[in-house]
Amino acid sequence: MDKKFRLRSNQEFKKVYQNGKNYWNRNLIMYARRNGLDYSRIGFTVTKKIGNSVVRNRVKRRMKEIFRKNFDNIKGKYDIILIPKKNVVNIKYSDLESAMLHILKLANILKDKGENNG
Repeated sequence: MDKKFRLRSNQEFKKVYQNGKNYWNRNLIMYARRNGLDYSRIGFTVTKKIGNSVVRNRVKRRMKEIFRKNFDNIKGKYDIILIPKKNVVNIKYSDLESAMLHILKLANILKDKGENNG
């Protein structure tokens, strides 16, 4: 994933936490806010409660890949932060993918199947 599509600085994360709207489901918490850019950006926060660095990085890699595969289905221009809950460590990739798509639909960020560019 290109660097311009990622939230990188602490200041960018703080803006989303403070001004964004939050959504959650059984596996994830998401903060989202409009960013005023021509594209959406994503950041991941994986706490030490999830596990050691190997486990945390595996969770992040899985989430990045799911986001990369579905990036074209994001409508609008948002800054998004995804925070996995502890049970994400034990779920299958397909369950994590459906949880991420579900939370994006809750926030009305995911395009409908028939929608092209929006």
